Amino acid sequence: MEVAEKISDINQLDMNGLYTYADYLTWTFKERVELIKGKIFRMSPAPSTIHQIVALNLAVELRVFLKKKKCKAFVAPFDVRLAKNKSSSSIKTVVQPDVCVVCDHSKLDKRGCLGSPDLVVEILSPANNEVELSYKFDLYESNGVKEYWIVYPFEQSVQVYVLEKNKFVGLPPYSTNAIINSKAVEGFTIPVIEIFEGIDIV
Repeated sequence: MEVAEKISDINQLDMNGLYTYADYLTWTFKERVELIKGKIFRMSPAPSTIHQIVALNLAVELRVFLKKKKCKAFVAPFDVRLAKNKSSSSIKTVVQPDVCVVCDHSKLDKRGCLGSPDLVVEILSPANNEVELSYKFDLYESNGVKEYWIVYPFEQSVQVYVLEKNKFVGLPPYSTNAIINSKAVEGFTIPVIEIFEGIDIV
């Protein structure tokens, strides 16, 4: 689909159209969006306070654990381009996981990550449940993400999926009295209660 050189207002786009990463790079509007198989998905204008607390709790624990290690942790906004071809015009999926870990540095460049992170964490909110559960599960599985966590802030639980033989296998849900041991980030463990520490102040 042909688009203008620069798009400064999201309303200039056809929300039913199909776009590529090359198009995405021309958009200068403030709204956050993701591309999934060429289709535009609006993201929440700003994460909620609880969402921010949970994301930072996880990111800080990962950052401390990964210090001086090969793998690196990133938090949104951080573009992850899920495609094997490096050409911007052929990439049709660009997502911004809440937290992710990338161990293969060849996938990193100045624009983010080209290829699948080893670990992806998505924190659910009422606005994004359908996208996360219906679209991103299949997307992360088919692109070889080794481990996918879905965090439920209000239930204070975490669902973990581990990639085995190219299919996600769901582990029993982790509640606040459990400890998660990551398989994708070797050696990383975190008590679930620490993920949700501080959300009671909201």
